[in-house]
Amino acid sequence: MSGLSSVLPAAPCRCQSGAHYEDCCGRYHAGPLHLQAPTADALMRSRYSAFTLNLTDYLLATWHASTRPAQLEANEPGLKWLGLEVRRHRVVDDHHATVEFVARSKLAGRAQRLHEISRFVREDGRWFYVDGDLV
Repeated sequence: MSGLSSVLPAAPCRCQSGAHYEDCCGRYHAGPLHLQAPTADALMRSRYSAFTLNLTDYLLATWHASTRPAQLEANEPGLKWLGLEVRRHRVVDDHHATVEFVARSKLAGRAQRLHEISRFVREDGRWFYVDGDLV
């Protein structure tokens, strides 16, 4: 997880929560003994931050086994993540939730926008990303 070294602990978290990285997503990215995100919203935010940092191991570890790809490619060279807006976090029941978000990026001078409603499941007290529908 080499992307962690590029984030200063006192830097604002990339998920735009307003907290410092070390107090926000950084604590979930910290390694094999890392804390588990307590909600689907926190997991979604930590996954966005992981995408911005190319933390593919974390992304795969937080992806549900039923839909997890065998591997992930690193971000395309020149991709710049511009921000995250969480629009809605809906708890369906104790083991299911959805998060609607918009993630903005820029590649080769072209703005991109990913608007998704993601599904999450909690198993053995741990939240996992399952899949999502593009809006």
